[in-house]
Amino acid sequence: MTALTTPASSAPPPSAPPSSAPPRLYRVADFRRLWIGDTASQAGTAVTVLALPIVAIGPLGASAFETGVLVMCEYLGFLLFGLPAGAWTDRMRRRRVMIVCDVGRAVLLATLPAAAWLDVLSLPQLYAVAFGVSVCTVFFDIAYQTHLPRLVDADRLVEANVALESTRTITAAGGPGAGGALIAAVTAPVALLVDAVSFLVSALLLSRIRAADPRPRTRPAGGRLRKEIGEGLRFVFRTPALRALTLAAAVSNLCGTVGASMLLVLLSGELGLSPFLCGLVFTAEAIGGFLGSLLTTRVAARFGEWRAMTGSVVLSGTLWLLALPLLHADWRFWAAVALQGLGWTAFMPFRIGSVALRQRLCPEPLLGRVTATFRFVVWGCMPLGALVGGLLGEHAGVRTALWAGALGELLAVLPLLLLLRMRHGNPDER
Repeated sequence: MTALTTPASSAPPPSAPPSSAPPRLYRVADFRRLWIGDTASQAGTAVTVLALPIVAIGPLGASAFETGVLVMCEYLGFLLFGLPAGAWTDRMRRRRVMIVCDVGRAVLLATLPAAAWLDVLSLPQLYAVAFGVSVCTVFFDIAYQTHLPRLVDADRLVEANVALESTRTITAAGGPGAGGALIAAVTAPVALLVDAVSFLVSALLLSRIRAADPRPRTRPAGGRLRKEIGEGLRFVFRTPALRALTLAAAVSNLCGTVGASMLLVLLSGELGLSPFLCGLVFTAEAIGGFLGSLLTTRVAARFGEWRAMTGSVVLSGTLWLLALPLLHADWRFWAAVALQGLGWTAFMPFRIGSVALRQRLCPEPLLGRVTATFRFVVWGCMPLGALVGGLLGEHAGVRTALWAGALGELLAVLPLLLLLRMRHGNPDER
């Protein structure tokens, strides 16, 4: 894999014993705690991905537009708080931020089964919980990605991200299928308790990390916040590789959410598939993502990091397009599921490579703000995509929304191709 640049400083993992050969990642105690905690959280989240829309579509009878609004609320925090969250996180102890956010998400999700038992559950409450969870996730993810370089050496960041992404997709593989069975057995609101408990487990494990979590240097209050946000924005958009990655991911997420917001409306609402079969779609995506994460390092070494990411976007978008006409309640459904999974296999070199590249390119003092800028642009597009998907689904049909999203995702390759052309085939420079 081609190295771009190395951050100015990167603290070695304090728990790693001195030796000529670095220990396996799972033997680095602090990384292992982060790894297991994230896995527990992701396992519960895999249930929630299915449970929240099914609560809206089923018991609460949400329309296509109302379901789109719910998906919009799940990402709205990134649009509203994405930029200042990076500057705020750079002022706080990052592990403490993660623990507080985990506990906050657990409490918010626990209110849903409580409301269901009291027979007062409503769409406004679903919207509020989805929004609150998204705000916590904004801060957690920024702190999580900026704290990781403190737990592993800079030259092992790709390995660490591959390990984290692999286990995320393993838990996601079983989560939706098991979640569908759980929803059928105990109802969707009760299934959300699984996610609430998983966040508490994650908070407990994060609290046991021993690596230094120093208080960041004191910054003047007041007008400095705007300046700090500007520093993150300028670094991202003045660094050609980061600018291209950010724009490509933004287009992919915007258009992908147009279709994704309507997927369960089609599967559960129009096709009448059971929660278990709906969950299998997400399971196939997760299995495909797991296989892709295992291949990412080899693919990048074979073709070069940048070309691997470019090909990843084109191939994944093509496979998802092929899956759409097969989404019917008969044998074609299984072919569509297989193509969905293969699409995620193809997408992983871009997904993993872009995170590792961003972590390597950015100096540590700016990492929180750069991560926040990236997530603000990339994830901030998702509530807009969900709103567009809901409007298209309501007025033009659910399948029209799915086609529009899938076709739009192919446009994500344009910023990557442009940089390849500008660099005359050698984009791996700052």
